[in-house]
Amino acid sequence: MLRRGALVCRYRFADDMDATLRLLEKYSNVPMSFADACLVRMTETLNNPMVLTTDADFRIYRRHGRQIIPCLLPR
Repeated sequence: MLRRGALVCRYRFADDMDATLRLLEKYSNVPMSFADACLVRMTETLNNPMVLTTDADFRIYRRHGRQIIPCLLPR
């Protein structure tokens, strides 16, 4: 999918380092992984994000401080 261009990741940590590091600090008690922080930050940059994950911590994380992150979590 990446080679065909069907999936494009435009996220660059260098562009969002401060916001991502703030998320890591905020959720240090969960604890939040670096990958999770990047995903949460990515949702903050999109209008209608959807995260497909098996990580139940995404029920705890919030985008923009208070908004639930739209997720598809397999049961």
